[in-house]
Amino acid sequence: MNGSRRRDKKRHSIGSRLSPYLFLLPAVVFAAVYFNYSAIVTLYYSFTDWDGINRPQFVGLQNYANIWMDGNFQVSIINTVIWVLASLLLPVGLGLLFAVVLNRVRWQKVFKNIIYLPHAMSATASGVIFAFMLSNNGITQLFDKIGLDQLAFNWLQQPPFHTIAMIFTYTWQNVGTNMVLFLIGLNAIPKDPLEAGLIDGATGWKMFYHITFPLLKPITSVVVLMSLVNSFKVFDTIWVMTTGGPYRSSETLAVTMYRETFVMSNYGYGSSIAVVLSAIIIVLSWAYLRSTMKAGDA
Repeated sequence: MNGSRRRDKKRHSIGSRLSPYLFLLPAVVFAAVYFNYSAIVTLYYSFTDWDGINRPQFVGLQNYANIWMDGNFQVSIINTVIWVLASLLLPVGLGLLFAVVLNRVRWQKVFKNIIYLPHAMSATASGVIFAFMLSNNGITQLFDKIGLDQLAFNWLQQPPFHTIAMIFTYTWQNVGTNMVLFLIGLNAIPKDPLEAGLIDGATGWKMFYHITFPLLKPITSVVVLMSLVNSFKVFDTIWVMTTGGPYRSSETLAVTMYRETFVMSNYGYGSSIAVVLSAIIIVLSWAYLRSTMKAGDA
């Protein structure tokens, strides 16, 4: 009798330990199959010549060879680098600045809501608004009336001003998210190091540089990694504001991949760009995380 009770208890304990994983299993299987299947299929199509209708024709590494001879791909690489650098400097830098300043001022809730509010809008809506503002019917007329004729042109049709305008739009929408994350990090900093710094005479910039910022490294790593990945994937803002134009001069890798695949029906070539883009993101993310962990262990 006692033996059967012990066996029942053992089965119950095993079942109770496994039940959470059993509930998670369908979602894990679905995610694994969905993402792995998409990645494998994309990789396969990158070695083919396929228009989306006829049967794919295997061409080996021809698509990858064509990439590096494609002038449009080279332009998109340059634009992507510009977007990555700007995304790390502006949304991240301004987010940190706003977090540090607003953490100490009165009416901080009001200012936080004002800065974060653009993030509640979709990238498409933000792009439409700024596309109208920067068109001939928007800010161009304002510049013309106040005598700034040299700035009275359609900003979205003039390189490199179209990229500057789109980066400004992207920053306006995303700086609030980074600000909130940095505020979380600031509020999580223990008071003892700050009080010790005050006793040692550290104030202002010295306090921030030597004490506050090093203690923000964990959240800074998260913000930088998110911004790095998102800067490579930015698509909505560019497509809505310029569709990569004029003459494909404002395309990034994500926009070039979309145009080649879904607009020009070069599914094989577009898949090869997708593979290259994914490889760049994975390598840079891995390198950044590795350097961050090494710095943390040092």
